[in-house]
Amino acid sequence: MSLTHKLTEALDSGIDQIGQLRILQNPFRLHHIDDLELDNLEVHTDPQDAREIGLYTPDGEYRFTKGELSLKRGWIFHLNSVDELRQTIDLFYPASLGLWHAWKGGNIRVQNLRDKLGRQSGMYRHARNVSDQGAQELVQSLCGPTNKCVKKILWNIDGDIPLADSEASRFNGIVGDADETKAIPMVCQEACNFFVAQARKKSKAEFEAKDA
Repeated sequence: MSLTHKLTEALDSGIDQIGQLRILQNPFRLHHIDDLELDNLEVHTDPQDAREIGLYTPDGEYRFTKGELSLKRGWIFHLNSVDELRQTIDLFYPASLGLWHAWKGGNIRVQNLRDKLGRQSGMYRHARNVSDQGAQELVQSLCGPTNKCVKKILWNIDGDIPLADSEASRFNGIVGDADETKAIPMVCQEACNFFVAQARKKSKAEFEAKDA
């Protein structure tokens, strides 16, 4: 079943949000969830425009990950079909619909942190030496909406060590206080490259602390 068809089913069931995006129907429109007055927004009709809109934060900073809770406001897409809606969402949040569909169907491939770090090479191979406690601290300092990440974490430290209870580990992947039955959650199947880079730094700091 195509993602366009799955999105159609979701919309028919009352879904109207994903990440920081609000979905309107009849006609199809897409805008930032914090933009409540729609009449004076910048109008877009080409799904490809989403790529440019999603590049920078409202302050002009580059958004290093598309899952960052920093999407700028002030625009609205007027779209002709569910397929154009899907394309636009995919450009704002690449692979989000596919991962949601796979997760919902129990077919998503999750990679725990130790497996992810164990596959690193070059200078990032040192990330695998981060302690379990250090990894837990990184989750709490880098993940979840407090740290501008909109995704629900599906992975654990390894097969035996779950994530410690925290705002980050509990986050359901839905921005704001939206009803869970009316929003598509954003999911994280493996630690991102930024997390790996920070694990390398954490590992180095732990090593230096032992020698101090």
